Amino acid sequence: MSVGSIIVAVLVFSVIIIFHEFGHFIVAKLNHVGVIEFSLGMGPRIISWANDGTKRKVMFFKSNAFFEEHPEFDEHTVYSWKILPFGGSCMMLGEEEDVDDERSFSRKSVWARMAIIVAGPVFNFILAFILALIMIASIGHDPAVVTGLDKDGAAIEAGLKEGDVIKSIGNESIVLNRELSYYSLFHKLDGTPVKFVVDRNGEEKSFEVTPKLIKDVKGGDRYLFGYYHSAPREKGGLLSTLGYSAYEVKFWIDTTIKSLGLMITGQVGMDQVSGPVGIVKQVGDVIEESKPEGTKTVVMNLMLFSILITANLGVMNLLPIPALDGGRLLFLIIELIRRKPLPQKVETYFNVGGFMVLMALMVFIMGNDILKLF
Repeated sequence: MSVGSIIVAVLVFSVIIIFHEFGHFIVAKLNHVGVIEFSLGMGPRIISWANDGTKRKVMFFKSNAFFEEHPEFDEHTVYSWKILPFGGSCMMLGEEEDVDDERSFSRKSVWARMAIIVAGPVFNFILAFILALIMIASIGHDPAVVTGLDKDGAAIEAGLKEGDVIKSIGNESIVLNRELSYYSLFHKLDGTPVKFVVDRNGEEKSFEVTPKLIKDVKGGDRYLFGYYHSAPREKGGLLSTLGYSAYEVKFWIDTTIKSLGLMITGQVGMDQVSGPVGIVKQVGDVIEESKPEGTKTVVMNLMLFSILITANLGVMNLLPIPALDGGRLLFLIIELIRRKPLPQKVETYFNVGGFMVLMALMVFIMGNDILKLF
């Protein structure tokens, strides 16, 4: 992987993170919450920009002590770029403790605080939709069209033909070509017949397809339907583009949730999970593999991968895990039900304990990512 690919990968990851944090930031500002610092990256500051109310200042490598010694910045947001190019933060006044200030996060209504917390993941989904809109407007959507059949396969024996547009498999509605590949990933096939509904020249037809046990190239046996589906993309009008863009986001949200289900049930191991290092490598691989097909292909594949990552980040942040947005949202829902917050000590222990577990998990995943590089 080239240095250029690594730089592009880091930039893509940074844009996704900063858009997430901007969601928290803009909704906090709309609710008149004091934002102490808005930053991209983690660790020591490289550059900080701040306004003390009279003039703007750009500072290099300023520590927290500097801002503690200069109270003129107390009521103004510090914007920082930090040395580690992963992560980011929107640090708000009264976020971790009750502060007696009308600008404090802790003094706002529970609905305002919930809106601020949810805004980060929602902005991830908004970014995913914007990227999907650009991509589908440029190259169109990928219809679920049968483009080939095994001569002795289950699909041809059931009556499927080339050119059939698959509308559903079993209880799963099918819209995109990629959903045909993902169906067998999330549904274990056996010898049980599966209902297919297809559109054949404008007419809806139903078929019962019984997967056949086939010996694959790796020497194992698995059940297959026996059809191919590498259909070209199709462009539509404005309403079609908007609809498919929204569905693209839904597809990746559903895929993330189903993948989590595979992890929970042990069908996917932790060694198959990627962190920031792994994501940067995958983005770099996408760039390198797409180069022979031209710049447009590189950009479109990069955009598709970015949609996957930002939708994934939105879903993961909504999980009720300590130190994530979902964990904080859980406490606010409890507060809404109880009509009073839980003791600060309980929330602090929950978040600190969860943060330590999360950091340990991140170290494990990062170590796993580094081992994969070699």
